[in-house]
Amino acid sequence: MLIAIFRQFFLLGCMSFGGPAAHLGYFKHHFVDSLRWLSTARYAQLISLSQALPGPGSSQVSFAIGVERAGVLGGIAAFIGFTLPSFLIMVLIAISAHQFDAVYFAIIAGLKLFAVVIVADATLSMAKSFCTSAVLKLLAIMSTLALILFPMLGTQIAILVTAAIIGALWPLLNLAKSTENVSREKTNINWIALGLFALLLAISFIPLGENAALFAPFYQAGAMVFGGGHVVLPVLQAGVPTLSDDQFLTAYASAQAIPGPMFTIATYLGAQLNTAQPIIGAIIATLLIFTPGFLLMLAFQKSWINLASKPRFASSIAALNAAVVGFLAAALYSPIWTSAVSNVWHIALVITAFVWLRMKKPPIWWLLLLFIGVGLGQHYWVL
Repeated sequence: MLIAIFRQFFLLGCMSFGGPAAHLGYFKHHFVDSLRWLSTARYAQLISLSQALPGPGSSQVSFAIGVERAGVLGGIAAFIGFTLPSFLIMVLIAISAHQFDAVYFAIIAGLKLFAVVIVADATLSMAKSFCTSAVLKLLAIMSTLALILFPMLGTQIAILVTAAIIGALWPLLNLAKSTENVSREKTNINWIALGLFALLLAISFIPLGENAALFAPFYQAGAMVFGGGHVVLPVLQAGVPTLSDDQFLTAYASAQAIPGPMFTIATYLGAQLNTAQPIIGAIIATLLIFTPGFLLMLAFQKSWINLASKPRFASSIAALNAAVVGFLAAALYSPIWTSAVSNVWHIALVITAFVWLRMKKPPIWWLLLLFIGVGLGQHYWVL
């Protein structure tokens, strides 16, 4: 059974281009419609839970499908299978990047512009989905301004805590009265998984030496990133200041260009942090950033219907999602826009590509190749 789960997710990991939303479509077609491993209703519940929790949304759903099929070991097999292809590609990119010299940096210049378009699209899409009222829009705007003015990890944590409190004290959603009976049922939370999540998060803030300090931000990011892979960039940048903007944007653009979960951004960054043993660094960073999301999924997987019916809980989640839009908007400004766009031609190209993406929705590969070509063209034109 475990081998079968690994095989199915490995095959999907090799072909799942297009980001988290596309991954969820692949999962439904494969595991719900074709293999019938779970029902459409149960699949929808897992998606809803993944959207409400911090962590890598599509990877959390893949983990949950594995758990539904064969328990915790099934979830681990699903995670390894789905993540392994992108992990190997990101390690290869991180190790060999320095060998490409000028051509490599030309490609990176193009990928930076590519990242501007992708993040702008993600910001607008998330704003439409999560900022559905005046209060939620205000939360997103204030979150953006706070992070632009004070771009620190402490600011991000303060914003998340504040948003959760506002949502709990000021209900932002109108839930159907039919859920009232459900809310009286016993909440079946896996307290072991939740306790382990909290314990590891507490340990990550304890100074345990230089190496621990380097990699602790990956667990912290996985524990507080709402909104999926796009949002992990600003969170990690605040937590790992030793890496350059170029390294972060290369990781982001590379994760966009390959199949599998975007959280393998951590794979690239971990390899860059530990250049003496890049594979070890990549493994540690990857495990740390995925683990908190999986522990939370395991903690609430059996109790989600009950929790989602509680107005204050659902309202807090809505407020957190709105605040996360601000995270992404602030990252779009800095470092993404400020480090990528340097002249009026860049602005024109980015706007044109953004409109093309929003209006015609071309395959992401077309945009990727376009911007790689732009980067190479700039390089050889200068030469």
